[in-house]
Amino acid sequence: MPPTGLALHTDFYEITMSAVYHDKGMKQDATFSLFAHDLPPQRGYIVAAGLETALDYLESFAFSQEDIAYLRSLGRFEESFLASLADLRFTGEVWALPEGTVCFAEEPILEVTAPIMEAQLVETHLIQTINLHSTMASKAARCVSAAKARPCIDFSLRRCQGRDAGFAVARSSSLVGFVGTSNVEAAMRLNTAPVGTMAHSFVEAFGDEGEAFRAFSQVFPDHTVTLVDTYDTEGGLRHSIQVARELLKSGHKLVGIRLDSGDLAAQSRQARAMLDEAGLEKVKVVVSGSLDEHRIQAMLAAGAEVDLLAVGTRMGSSADAPYLDLAYKLVSYDGRPTLKLSSGKESLVMPKQIWRRLGPDGKIESDLLGLRDEPGQGRALLQPVMRQGRRLAPSPGWQEAGQRFKAEQAALPEDCLRLEKPSRVPVQVSPALRKLQDQTRQAILGRQASLS
Repeated sequence: MPPTGLALHTDFYEITMSAVYHDKGMKQDATFSLFAHDLPPQRGYIVAAGLETALDYLESFAFSQEDIAYLRSLGRFEESFLASLADLRFTGEVWALPEGTVCFAEEPILEVTAPIMEAQLVETHLIQTINLHSTMASKAARCVSAAKARPCIDFSLRRCQGRDAGFAVARSSSLVGFVGTSNVEAAMRLNTAPVGTMAHSFVEAFGDEGEAFRAFSQVFPDHTVTLVDTYDTEGGLRHSIQVARELLKSGHKLVGIRLDSGDLAAQSRQARAMLDEAGLEKVKVVVSGSLDEHRIQAMLAAGAEVDLLAVGTRMGSSADAPYLDLAYKLVSYDGRPTLKLSSGKESLVMPKQIWRRLGPDGKIESDLLGLRDEPGQGRALLQPVMRQGRRLAPSPGWQEAGQRFKAEQAALPEDCLRLEKPSRVPVQVSPALRKLQDQTRQAILGRQASLS
């Protein structure tokens, strides 16, 4: 979906609350903090992603006449409120983690400060955008780690849950190190490589496997990767070797063979042996088929001879952890600290900053979460990216975010990178923030007690 025309892409209560703010004349600035209460199981870190998509949305935020006519048809809203929506634009500021930054539980990925109605109305879309992109980037990063320098490509499009999700996966996986995507539109927009081989249906349509491979190689003599497991993998490999020899005679080369089912480790070893015996040492072995970081790790541990990993469904849906426990909480209104006291979900008051401290080895030692205007030690992570509803700088692009992620990942302690039972970097709260948090809690509890 384009960033324009999304004002109604929200939860209904955002609009009803805003109608009350309008009726009561509540126009003061509010700060909302977007963060994860906790990390998913088996995750040692989150990759912050989706910021540029979120900023696109904020810059173009507007209600159309059609939107307002629909709200009027519900018969719930006063005309003065509906009239105010016609001219409403996002005029606030945003502080955020640059895309590609690694972060941890309770740390703001972004904070929005704007007149309360504006800040409230954008909640749903911001949560959805950061959740999708950061979830997918975090999952894809684990696949890259498990692959141990073998290139990964995104084959997930057909199993992604919608067009927007397909693009988010292509972008987020590219950001963390994937080298291509099967999503042609995404490849065009991201200026990355579109990749693909052939389907089993292609082989079946010809009836004869060797003829299918030969036909493809005649049309694409420098870009052929044969899918060898439609009928019999060993037979598919023999047909591939024959086509490779025919290509060599005409001055071309078979790029690779693809395995998509069965014991991928054993079959990859068989494929490598047969190709090498035929003098085709440079033909790549590509594997696909329900890959994720765990299956990649197990496959390589079993001695797989693999040159390229095509990662699809499990990465594109982040099957083991399909969402982040993101919250968008009001932390101040009209300069007053606010917080939620629900059990296990207490939020930290006021606009904040994160300072990252590195050890002598260059690894992340701890993060300090404090008030934005207090002095801190270490590198300040949250950066101003929008003011008065406009970006402060042109979009840096996913490539710059990818370089940032490489440096961030290199700074993570090894234990944080484990696929199972990873450790987590400690996140500390500054004395000043803790003191204000306690004072605010006591004031709220005191007011509540006076009413009972």
